[in-house]
Amino acid sequence: MSTISPALAAKVQQARSQLDAHVCETIAWHFHPSTGCPFWLEKVKTLGFDPIKDIKCFADLQKFPEFEDEWLRGGPVSRWIPQGLKGKPVYVFETGGTTGIPKSRVQIEDFRIDYEMFSHTLPDEHFPKGSNWLMLGPSGPRRLRLAVEHLAQYRGGICFCVDLDPRWVIKLIKRGNIKEMEAYRDHVIDQAVTILSAGHDIKCMFTTPKLLEALAMKLMEQGSSIQQSGITGIFSGGTEFTPQWYRFAMEELLDGVYMTPTYGNTLMGLACGKPFDPADNYKITYYAPQPRAVIEVVDFKDYHRLVEYGQTGRVKLTTLTRETFIPGFMERDEGERELPFEKYPWDGISGTRPFHEIAKATTVGVY
Repeated sequence: MSTISPALAAKVQQARSQLDAHVCETIAWHFHPSTGCPFWLEKVKTLGFDPIKDIKCFADLQKFPEFEDEWLRGGPVSRWIPQGLKGKPVYVFETGGTTGIPKSRVQIEDFRIDYEMFSHTLPDEHFPKGSNWLMLGPSGPRRLRLAVEHLAQYRGGICFCVDLDPRWVIKLIKRGNIKEMEAYRDHVIDQAVTILSAGHDIKCMFTTPKLLEALAMKLMEQGSSIQQSGITGIFSGGTEFTPQWYRFAMEELLDGVYMTPTYGNTLMGLACGKPFDPADNYKITYYAPQPRAVIEVVDFKDYHRLVEYGQTGRVKLTTLTRETFIPGFMERDEGERELPFEKYPWDGISGTRPFHEIAKATTVGVY
């Protein structure tokens, strides 16, 4: 940490203390018989330690075994609902699922809380309060649709959505049905163009890089542009959001429209991008929404060891909310570990991309 200022080092220490306290509070909730969920209350019998007594800080979470993907597949999903939240309306959101049974996460308020926190990072001059939004992304059982709609409502606007099934897109790509995939993409973009041309005064938008590019090209064909359609602020995300694409979008597609990159998923919430600085050569660095979620960049061979700053490793995610406790989930992404900075005084990650050991088997659809 010698490369950061004493003032920032103090902020880093304060953030770590807050995280440690949050971990203890989260553990006490999830492992108490009156508030914990059936999954963890049953799993604790096999752990060989008492989480409430033995977990005193974030580092102690390494006592837990590696979290297995399969634990999130299949039902009953009710085993994940904390006793302390029983009786509240529950949502279930799916992640993945291009093959086999998808992973799922139950939520009550988390998706709202995550996007309200994100809302406070958006500049009002580009995302005006009271503005209407376009959600140009996956629909169905994915959390993004409801989350972006809540974001629009939280900021005083109305959200307009399209129908989009990303699993169908991936199936078409895997079959080599590229013409059909392009026809489906055009169908989705046609919906977006129709909404933008319908006089709804939409100023803000969420979309993915591929869909933003397709929308911009469609508007250009019609003699218009993203800017002329009335959009003033965009947030976008996904592993396709590379520095090269960022530069291309800013220079060729957006004509001055503000765009902020994000990195998120159903288990983490939303990691915000470090404010854009041309001096960084369009480098994109993300910071998780601590203390509710923590990203670590760990060694490919030893998931308990952080890599050095600037070095490459796999993404390890820990979710710490009242609704969900997931310690040490190994994501399907890798990237470079980045230093804390003033606004987010904890580790960041840049260069996010599919984990190299599975990248060749990963089909990128609309993301």
